[in-house]
Amino acid sequence: MKEAIITNDTVVFGLLTLCLGFIFYTSSLKTGFWSKFYNIVPAVLMCYVLPSILASSGLISDDISGLYFMASRYLLPAALILMTLSIDLKAIINLGSKALIMFLTGSFGIIIGGPLAILIISLFSPETVGGNDFDAIWRGLATIAGSWIGGGANQAAMLEIYQYNPDKYGGMVLVDIVVANIWMAIILLGVGKTKKIDRWLKADTTAIEELKVKVSKFTEKITRVPTLKDYMMMLCFAFSGVGISHLFGDNISSYLTSNFDSVSDNKSFLSFLGSSFFWMVVLATIVGILLSFTKAKNYEGAGASKLGSVFIYILVATIGMKMDLGKVFENPGLLAIGFVWIMIHAVLLIVVAKLIKAPYFFLAVGSQANVGGAASAPVVAAEFHPSLTSVGVLLAVLGYVVGTGGAILCTILMEIASKV
Repeated sequence: MKEAIITNDTVVFGLLTLCLGFIFYTSSLKTGFWSKFYNIVPAVLMCYVLPSILASSGLISDDISGLYFMASRYLLPAALILMTLSIDLKAIINLGSKALIMFLTGSFGIIIGGPLAILIISLFSPETVGGNDFDAIWRGLATIAGSWIGGGANQAAMLEIYQYNPDKYGGMVLVDIVVANIWMAIILLGVGKTKKIDRWLKADTTAIEELKVKVSKFTEKITRVPTLKDYMMMLCFAFSGVGISHLFGDNISSYLTSNFDSVSDNKSFLSFLGSSFFWMVVLATIVGILLSFTKAKNYEGAGASKLGSVFIYILVATIGMKMDLGKVFENPGLLAIGFVWIMIHAVLLIVVAKLIKAPYFFLAVGSQANVGGAASAPVVAAEFHPSLTSVGVLLAVLGYVVGTGGAILCTILMEIASKV
């Protein structure tokens, strides 16, 4: 556990909101240095970077902070509810099959990327991919496969299944966080160049643009100056939904774990159903979708998705705390495997996107639904347009479903590759 100068979470939270305030103020300036800076570096990327600088300097530490847990368990489901409140399911269905194809391509890229990365790195540094018994590197990489195809629940399942040495597990977590965050930074850099990328891909973005226009027109129609009552009702919808998603999520996961061996067994393909976090995300999304069939969807006019975005950006800042830049080069061999792995994932996505003429939006969100999961996919989707957030959420939930099975297949291939 790292020591930190500031250990009081109230103070840490104040620093994170100071970072967010600084970023949003400077990114709103239309002239001067900051205008040029944010033309190159997306503001959302800086929301990750500044907290990571604070963590790397030893000022704060995610190891002793409960802020990520608070943001991921309270603010994330609240944001999902507020940002799916005005969802247009029919329009999302009209987006077609390309979103699903890109998501599955991303999953396949992770499955084959792991063993290929081991084979490539073994040519230059065979000791990096070695290890015996429970110290075997392929066992540790299994946890990254679980995280990159599904999420935290799948990662924990893979650690339990393959019993990687707990003393060395921190190195794998580091690779997971560093490589995933750098890849997300690259994806976010591409968001500002979406039109150029789509032209190169020869992508048909008609359905996406129609959804944006439809939601924008609906928002303009119902836009009003929010009152105190509006804010209280939005908080009511959001956190009542959070309470419901936790209550039923905890009970469902406990019931399934207690009554079904296939769920309680971490080696099972269905073990993700025992994760209360999985059920929390699913139920919060369902609450938001159900509200979209009621007059509650008109609260989008009072700024429901903007309030949800506030919660998302606080979550983003707490994720940034997890990345200690000082450890980036601590284990260059393992990081090399991670970078080669994610590169294979990226190349496959680009090739398939080019072949089926899929928009960059589907590539970016399909990738993040795998590598980033429920915490990152909505962030990336919202960067394209708030109306697209729900696409990221739905694909991230699918990631949990295929996560453990895909990771096991990947691990079998990595074990074979490490013995070649």
